[in-house]
Amino acid sequence: MNAPLKRITTQTDLPQAADCVVIGAGITGVCTAYWLARAGQSVVLLEKGQIGAEQSSRNWGWCRQQNRDARELPLATKSLDLWEEMSRDIGEDLGFRRCGLLYLSNDSAEIEGWAKWGRFARAEGVDTRMLTRAQATERGAATGQTWEGGVWSASDGIADPSRAAPLIARGVIKHGGVVVQNCAARGVETQAGAVCAVVTEKGRIATTQVVVAGGVWAGSFLHQKGIRFPQTAVRSSILSVAPGAEGLPPAMHTKAVSVTRRGDGAHTLAISGRANLDLTPAALMGVRHFLPMAVKRWRALSPGGTQAWRAGFETRRKWALDQITPMERMRVLNPAPSARLIRETVQAAYRLLPALEGLPVQATWAGYIDSTPDGVPVLDTDTGLPGLTLAAGLSGHGFGIGPGVGHLIADMILGREPITQTRQYKLARFDSTQWGQVAEF
Repeated sequence: MNAPLKRITTQTDLPQAADCVVIGAGITGVCTAYWLARAGQSVVLLEKGQIGAEQSSRNWGWCRQQNRDARELPLATKSLDLWEEMSRDIGEDLGFRRCGLLYLSNDSAEIEGWAKWGRFARAEGVDTRMLTRAQATERGAATGQTWEGGVWSASDGIADPSRAAPLIARGVIKHGGVVVQNCAARGVETQAGAVCAVVTEKGRIATTQVVVAGGVWAGSFLHQKGIRFPQTAVRSSILSVAPGAEGLPPAMHTKAVSVTRRGDGAHTLAISGRANLDLTPAALMGVRHFLPMAVKRWRALSPGGTQAWRAGFETRRKWALDQITPMERMRVLNPAPSARLIRETVQAAYRLLPALEGLPVQATWAGYIDSTPDGVPVLDTDTGLPGLTLAAGLSGHGFGIGPGVGHLIADMILGREPITQTRQYKLARFDSTQWGQVAEF
């Protein structure tokens, strides 16, 4: 079934021209459009289906600095402040709160890994605190277990995946932007070697700037213009149990299961890192790029099926701009979750947290997480086609850093001083080997 999602009404007609067209209304796309519109740009945000209906509403909702790869940490830190700023400006409750994130473990190697990261992060100004055995056991009292150690990440928090992207889209509209749902972008037109328009199923929009924020669809879209973007996807399975459990931490991670309290009092449950790898054309063609990551994480991945292939989001076929495209045939990716993984998650959660036992599973869902070979996104205006910017490959880390990603892309397009360094997000880094480059956390 679909993950919970707030729906909003947007306009159906297209303007003839815009300063910038943003393709894809997940968290990256809505935040990019928001910051551009707020800067006074005329912006059109296009979504082939419903705003936030794919991975942006199917994640845990964590907004964290804790255990971030060093290349993403500055963006994560900035994003926490931007979540608060956007909520105030838009005047809507995005569900964001700095409730703190709790990590618990009985694995000495895992604890030492967290400690190593903490020593680095504290030097960068991050509030991350190692927990002693007594402190971890006290904070994890809801488990009824003794824990050897843990981490308390006090300034981190959560936002509501069911509300955030749609309500930020309202912020785009508030600042004069145009948002159109159920309108697929089929491709871009060029003139003198640069972007001059976006062609959609409803017509053409003249523009000199396009942001491709299409998540798992980005690679096949760029392939139409001969731009190589190594990307693949894994299928993550998640569930929620009905409200009724009291006394649980708002957001807690253990190796067995992770739990997040939702805005309606329900709890989202998942096993960190576990996913299915479905066969796709892009996965087959990109083996050499993704081999280092596969070697590092093979224990967490299970073979999938042909769902992704049939969905068409990683096709390497070319399509015509005057014909129906794969995006129009699959308005919203809604893959079936792994029954085995859902069962293991429920069993682990009931064992770990007695307060959940007896509460029924109220929903299960899956989503495709788009990943790069090193687990770090591509945020780059230098794609080989002037006027086309890529913002994709968030690798399962995108929801929490969405506000910062959007701000950074707006900075690049507007020629402003960027809120963080940009060199680590360049597309060209995949021209070299990825051995030793896979994100640590």
